[in-house]
Amino acid sequence: MVERRRCLSGMRPTGPLHLGHLVGALENWRKLQAEYDCFFMVADYHALMSEYEHPERLRTWSYENVTDWLASGIDPSRSVIFRQSDVPEHVELFTILAIMTPLGWVERVPTYKEQLRELSGRELSTYGFLGYPILQAADILLYQAHVVPVGEDQLPHLELAREIVRRFHHLYRTQIFPEPEALLTPAPRLAGLDGRKMSKSYGNTINLSETPEAIRRLAQQMFTDPKRIKMTDPGHPQTCNVCGYWKVFAPERAATVWEECRTARRGCVQNKQELAEVLVQLTEPYRQARPVLQGGASAASGQERYAKIERVLQEGAAKARAVAQRTIADVKRAVGIAS
Repeated sequence: MVERRRCLSGMRPTGPLHLGHLVGALENWRKLQAEYDCFFMVADYHALMSEYEHPERLRTWSYENVTDWLASGIDPSRSVIFRQSDVPEHVELFTILAIMTPLGWVERVPTYKEQLRELSGRELSTYGFLGYPILQAADILLYQAHVVPVGEDQLPHLELAREIVRRFHHLYRTQIFPEPEALLTPAPRLAGLDGRKMSKSYGNTINLSETPEAIRRLAQQMFTDPKRIKMTDPGHPQTCNVCGYWKVFAPERAATVWEECRTARRGCVQNKQELAEVLVQLTEPYRQARPVLQGGASAASGQERYAKIERVLQEGAAKARAVAQRTIADVKRAVGIAS
């Protein structure tokens, strides 16, 4: 039997998951389970790097995010689902890699400055935030992952991990890690309600846990065709955010909707109202799964509410540590420190 290759991916628990996470990651993760040995990580150390001033909800968001993972079909019997901070070997490998990684390699990662701009207003000129690409490399290499599902904007991070592998092998004359390959995800671009990148920090998301009433209200706030002043004006669906959502979430109806918009047979209000019902139906499985996964209405306290999620994370952490401990032992032998 041919051994399957290993895949690692993760999310930072900095808030509720939204439609962008669904089309950008979760749907792809579900498919990857059939082909790879998947390790899916709650990246709470990465979250702490930007949320260290206000970490009050990190634990809760971790549980909430994993709830949505499970509701999406991420199966703990097929994949390893774990919390980064439950596996101390992440920090050990990060420390060793940080010692040998040239500072210039980290400073040239383009997303560092982009994230500083996106998260302006927070004090992020810290050693940890600068070094988070090294921690990402440690996450990947700890499990000797062969592939990492990424978007094009994350390719510089993965290339840094590959450079670190080559430097490690050259310095210590060993071959421990495979060079991780990018698994480019063909995820559609999904803009936020205001037309910008969908981001929790911009407050322009529709979350998977929204009520139907909230989805209908948020859909009415969506940015539409700025060139269409009156309903009788022909629309420009190719530049309309609402029409873009039709292509992603109801492709079988998108051509008709676009033509009706283009010929002024469909107004923006109608378009938003009908799209809202599509999104309500799309997110219904998450609303149904949430009470089942979180202990039902009788689970009043956080401990009771998240008991099932915590069990999934602890069982996953045990599987993850079994792999991580073997890797870190090999690394310590290679660099000449106690294992």
